[in-house]
Amino acid sequence: MATDPPAASGSGSPPPRWLMKAFTRTHVLLHRLTGGRLFNKLSGDEVCFVTMTGAKSGRTLTIPLMYVPHAEGVLLVASQGGAPKNPVWHRNLVKHPDIQVNHRGRRMKLRARLATPEEKPALWPVCDQHYAPYAEYRERTDRDIPIFVCEPAS
Repeated sequence: MATDPPAASGSGSPPPRWLMKAFTRTHVLLHRLTGGRLFNKLSGDEVCFVTMTGAKSGRTLTIPLMYVPHAEGVLLVASQGGAPKNPVWHRNLVKHPDIQVNHRGRRMKLRARLATPEEKPALWPVCDQHYAPYAEYRERTDRDIPIFVCEPAS
């Protein structure tokens, strides 16, 4: 899942995948059409645009994800709104960890790695500070939501 729009009213579940794909494509297109000046937020929360390589297709893909700054890079949370499965982009980062993150015109070449179980208790408060719904998503699922620690590529 890309950015996490609210679930359907009262449903307590994430939106359908087809809706998320359409939302993501539209968000990226509008961001590009404005030269990156607009569509940097979702419901008042910052987003970044992550360019990655598709695990199956090998194509270059760009998706908006919630922006969680951390050290010299970012944290990317594979929440998918608390869905029972990881988002498709999770596989992409596992297979191809070299990514580019664009946030308000700042481009960062980063390498993504999964946070260890020992790291996650210290990372969740950082994630929740930047996007409060993550706490609700963790309650919504039995899945251990992955966090990618994205650091400058050397």
